Amino acid sequence: MASENRRVSLKDADTAIRQARKDIGWLSDLPAQAAQAVLKTYFRAWVNCWEGRAGEPTFKARFRSRMGIDVPQGRDLGIRRISRRWGVVKVPKVGVIRFRWTKDLPVGKYADVQNRVTGARLVKEAGGWHVVFRVRTEVKEPAPHVGPGVGIDRGIAKPLALSDGSFREHDPWLSRGETERLRRLEKKKERQRRSREPGETTSHRLKRTYDQIAGVRARAKRRALDWQHKTTTVLAETFGVIGAENLNITNLTRSAKGTVDGPGTNVRQKAGLNRSISKEAWGRTVALLEYKLFDRGGHLVKVPAPDTSRRCSVCGFTTPGNRESQDRFVCKAPGCGHAENADTNAARNIGHAAKQEAPQDIAGVRTWSLRGYPGDEASTTSGGHGPLAGFSRL
Repeated sequence: MASENRRVSLKDADTAIRQARKDIGWLSDLPAQAAQAVLKTYFRAWVNCWEGRAGEPTFKARFRSRMGIDVPQGRDLGIRRISRRWGVVKVPKVGVIRFRWTKDLPVGKYADVQNRVTGARLVKEAGGWHVVFRVRTEVKEPAPHVGPGVGIDRGIAKPLALSDGSFREHDPWLSRGETERLRRLEKKKERQRRSREPGETTSHRLKRTYDQIAGVRARAKRRALDWQHKTTTVLAETFGVIGAENLNITNLTRSAKGTVDGPGTNVRQKAGLNRSISKEAWGRTVALLEYKLFDRGGHLVKVPAPDTSRRCSVCGFTTPGNRESQDRFVCKAPGCGHAENADTNAARNIGHAAKQEAPQDIAGVRTWSLRGYPGDEASTTSGGHGPLAGFSRL
């Protein structure tokens, strides 16, 4: 019995897959590389479980999973551009499919050993099927970024507040009409679910309602991602060093309902806050900034989050009463009285902490926020404190 439950190595599992392809007809129709890719993913899930990073992998229903087809090798894809906007690619067992050409690819005379397509993946999203190419490209070492430094505070009312006094804001991801349509679709979904008998198969009408809801939500997600990409690109090109809080977003968005013995308080309010944080995708903003700064020779510095919103950026006095409201900060220290937008004050504290932790040989640290870069979609706060307020002493 012990030998049957032993932890199988990846080599033994690959041998079993090869034998299964000989014994099972439908499995032999699947490309060998795709089967090996699925096997590696499954094996990695078990390794994560054995090493305590995750639980045991469980069965995932088709309609609850992201549908995708992986093509691990790019040599047989036969990518070819047929017009300015369209190209074709060969997918094993599927055939030649057409895709929208949105970015230059190293194919044909532009491909070599260092620059080539190494694989692809077909993914089904709410708006249809998409093809994602894996590309190996030779990248030159970026020159050091000589731009100034800045601290950034992530929020909800003000998505991004900068220590130079400017903000980066966006409109709602859905218009008023789209929001109303989503609300009606959600109500329609609940009516259709209530009319279904327990254990009854999901009707085609309910599936269609699910697809319509997914389409509206996917549109909002695309708009959010588009805004994040454009905003982080401008920030990465402008600033050489950016400081951000090292937040544990998983703990921040944890439910407040508590347990049966110790029920939580303000559960509905906390649930609404969690949804707002998830919509802003704070973690994705930092991830985009990190790799874009690296590509441009810049640096992202993560600083501890405690007390950044309660500490005065001028005198350093810290107390919960300093933040009078969501957007109002007034220092309660005798003789100070510093007042400004609460998010801007937090961004200045983040910027000061990032300046202390960043290596001093970085050019951006030596020219920290010498002037503001409001940009096209920024607004500056009013007040008598310049961009360097709070960075001289703390």
